[in-house]
Amino acid sequence: MKTALITGASSGFGKEFAKIFAKDGYNLVITARSTDKLEKLKSFIEMEYGVDVFVFTKDLSQPSAPQEIFDFTQQKGITVDVLVNNAGVGDLGKFTDSDLSRQQQMIDLNVSALVKLTHLYLPAMLDKADGKILNVASIAGFAPGPGMSVYYASKAFVLSFSDALSTELKGTGVTVTALCPGPVNTGFAAAAGFKNSVLFSGKEDGKAAQVSRYGYNAMKKGKAIALPDLMCKGAAFAVRLVPRSVPKAFIHAVQSSRVDK
Repeated sequence: MKTALITGASSGFGKEFAKIFAKDGYNLVITARSTDKLEKLKSFIEMEYGVDVFVFTKDLSQPSAPQEIFDFTQQKGITVDVLVNNAGVGDLGKFTDSDLSRQQQMIDLNVSALVKLTHLYLPAMLDKADGKILNVASIAGFAPGPGMSVYYASKAFVLSFSDALSTELKGTGVTVTALCPGPVNTGFAAAAGFKNSVLFSGKEDGKAAQVSRYGYNAMKKGKAIALPDLMCKGAAFAVRLVPRSVPKAFIHAVQSSRVDK
C-alpha cells in the first residue's frame, strides 16, 4: 500500500484530502498542531477505511519542523509516495500595521516548510521513478493582494515554484501539481481575520470536499496547475488580459473595508 503525507490535516482541505486518500487505499501520515483533532481523524479513518494512520503533531511554522517530520517517517520506515503540502495561514491587514513575527510565521509556514518538505521527500521519489506532490496554492497567487500582501505573495511563490518544478521533473515519473482554489469555507477566513468578508459570504460548507476531490484527481493526472471551478479559471485567465493595476485595485476594494477599520 502506498502512503500519503498530508500537512494541515486537522481541518479544511487537509482533512478532506485525508479521507479521499484513505478511501482510495492509501496509508496516511497526518500532521498539524492539534493532537486532539488528528487523533479523532485517525480513529475515524482507520475504522471507516481500514488503513494505517500515523499522527505527528507539529507546528510547521517552526523552522525545524520539516526535518522532524522527515525523521519521524524515516524512523518508522515509512516510504512517502505522495506529499500534500496543504498547511497554510493568512493575515488580513495593512503590512505597516501588521505584527512582523506573524508575517514571518506566515512565510515560514506557507513557503519555507513547503520547500523544505519537497526537498526532503523528492529524492526518494526520483530514485524509484514514482511519486506525486500536491501543493495547495490559491487563486490569490495570480495577482498582488493589497491588504494581505504577504499572503498573496506567498501563494504566488507556491504557484511559481510548483509550476517550474513540474517542468524540471518531466519524464522522471514524479509530478507536481499546484491546486489554486478560490474562497472556500475551511476555517481559513476566521483565522486570517476576515470571516465576514464578502469573499466568503454564501460559500457552501461542502465545497471544501469538492475542491479537494478536484485537486486529488488533477494530481492523479499529473496536471501542473489545477483550477477547480469556472470562477478560478476565469480569474486566472482575466489577470493575463488586463493591466496589473486592475486586479490589484479590485482586490484592494474588496478587502479595504476590513483592512481600514
